[in-house]
Amino acid sequence: MRFSHRAGALIAVLCLSLTGCGSDSGDSGDSGKGGQNAANGKEAVDRVEPLAASAPKPKLPVTVDSADGKKVTVKSTDRIVPLTGSLNEIVFTLGLGKQVVARDITATFEQADRLPVVTRGHDVSAESVLSLKPTVVLADTSTGPAEAIDQIRDAGIPVVVVEPAKSLDDVGTRIEEVAHTLGVDKAGEELEQRTQERISAVQKNIPKPKDGKKPRVAFLYLRGSASVYLLGGRESGAGSLLEAAGAIDAGAESGLQKDFTAITSEALAKAAPDAILVMTKGLDSVEGIDGLAKIPGVAETPAGMDRRVVSIEDGILLNYGPRTDQVLESLVDQLYPGDK
Repeated sequence: MRFSHRAGALIAVLCLSLTGCGSDSGDSGDSGKGGQNAANGKEAVDRVEPLAASAPKPKLPVTVDSADGKKVTVKSTDRIVPLTGSLNEIVFTLGLGKQVVARDITATFEQADRLPVVTRGHDVSAESVLSLKPTVVLADTSTGPAEAIDQIRDAGIPVVVVEPAKSLDDVGTRIEEVAHTLGVDKAGEELEQRTQERISAVQKNIPKPKDGKKPRVAFLYLRGSASVYLLGGRESGAGSLLEAAGAIDAGAESGLQKDFTAITSEALAKAAPDAILVMTKGLDSVEGIDGLAKIPGVAETPAGMDRRVVSIEDGILLNYGPRTDQVLESLVDQLYPGDK
């Protein structure tokens, strides 16, 4: 099963049910305060970069094919409700942030901080959405429950469902789909071009390892407060990023086909990672690298022995959108600190 259905929902549920990824009040621990940039140790403001100072003018109505088999006509973008963090990010970056009236709790960037939250994990509150009188709702195939989506549609609100992006190859398509749905195709083309150019620029500067061997990187999902320790496999969503960074997805290469599996000493030994990739809040939840090394099997891996850990902010790591170049750059900087 694809990352969007299993791994994405799993991570969202765990993030919101445990400490660190959000709060019942709807305030994210990083929102408006910046996060620790693991690549350079400095505080970095968590913001998106809109294409232009002025919003593009939508050309509407637009009729689109929703990923759940419906044909949907969008007549107004005056009040937009994106139901995932990555969709929020795209809408704001297209320049339509002033028309967004709600956010998913995983939308942690500064410009969205003051918006009311209408989801918990991937569970949508239809009542909360409808109370904001949206003119269009954006969702992806991991958004649910289906009853909530149906309730919003039954109220006469256009709901457009898009396929989630699960690799770098999907970034441009997702941006184009969202832009077309909102009647701003030109802005979508510009954003796609800008995003791809920035990703390509990062890839051009990836150094070759001095020993000629690609680093093996294991993606671990950690929530220490609930003793949740998972090793990413082929469907984790991180493989495309690791490949783009000139690395090998150690979990997938060791034969793990699922999205995530419980960490065992045996699985880590087989993966034999040279480095470990984690989300920043996951690393915090186990009290940093010292705590990570106490998880059975970690200290015996090459990564554990070298204390080689790559940490990237939860809110953007697997978004595959307008800020993927920043994710890739941070990943590269941390994987090859002495080679640039």
